[in-house]
Formats: sequence, C-alpha cells, structure tokens
Amino acid sequence: MSHPVPSPLTIHTVAVGSTNPVKIQATWHSIQRIWPNAEVTGVAVASGVRAQPLGDDEAIEGAVNRARAACQQTGSDLGIGLEGNTTETPHGLFVTGWAAAVDRDGTVGIGGSGRFRLPPALVVGVRQGEELGDLIDAWAGQQNTKQQQGAVGIITNGLISRTAALETAVIFALTRFLNPHHYA
Repeated sequence: MSHPVPSPLTIHTVAVGSTNPVKIQATWHSIQRIWPNAEVTGVAVASGVRAQPLGDDEAIEGAVNRARAACQQTGSDLGIGLEGNTTETPHGLFVTGWAAAVDRDGTVGIGGSGRFRLPPALVVGVRQGEELGDLIDAWAGQQNTKQQQGAVGIITNGLISRTAALETAVIFALTRFLNPHHYA
C-alpha cells in the first residue's frame, strides 16, 4: 500500500464536474494518493465548450469551467474538471485530455495527459464535428466507450486505460496545490 504524498493543504471534499464514472474514478484514485480520507463526488455541470473540443485551449477552458462550477455548486474544498480533446498537428490529429483543479479561493491548477495519434479512419468524422466517443463506439462495435476504456484503451489494446490517462492529468493539475511555493 502506498503512503499519502505530503501536502500543505487539508482537503476533505472534492467535487468532480462530471457524472462519468471514469472521470470520478480517475479523480478518486489521484486524490486518495494525497488526501486518503477525502470524499470524492461527481456532479453534472456544463463545460461551456463544444461536446468535442478541438484544440488544447478549448479543452482547458472546459476543464476549468467544470472545476469551478463543481466547486461552487457543492461548496467542496476542491473542484476537478476533466475534458478530452483532439488537436491538429503537422503530424496528424492527436487525442489528449486535460484536468483542472480549482479551490474555494479560485486558485487554478492545470495538467494534461499523454497524446496519441488518431487513426485515419476516425479523423474525417472528428474534423466534420462528430464526437470522438460516438465515432469510437461505431468503429470498435461497442457502446458507451467514453464511460469505460475510452479511445485510449481501445487504441492501446488496454495497455493504458482511460482512467489511468486521466489520473495522470489530475495529478499534474494538483501540482499547483502540492507545491504552492513553486507557483507563488
């Protein structure tokens, strides 16, 4: 069993700006590593961005919006927002995810997950405005993959789960709170 990571803050309640079980689980796993007694709950809030954000800036905006709304709506010590997106590069269309953590004072931490190139068979649909989750469902012949293994789980043959990818983003977002002296 791993020991909690020291933190200058005491966090008792965390609200995730989503009811997606994968996002709640990723947040819970991350939070337990730092504040093992904290309660983590999900709450439905709006992202304020497209269902399929195109680009990092739009996804970060959506994650911050979700984190703020979750914190405010529940009165939690910390709000977490998670938003997946695609982003165009000279090397192709990539998939990634962003997390934002917002405390009651409005302090914001932002972190990202890894990236992988989207297979060409899915690129056209995303560029036409379709949501990646729907495209992956049809492509893989499965249902509701965004609340399960997600595109990352399917594309990596289960080597990296959506939960694990989002955990990384949440932990990176929490660095702002783990080491506030580095961000003063």
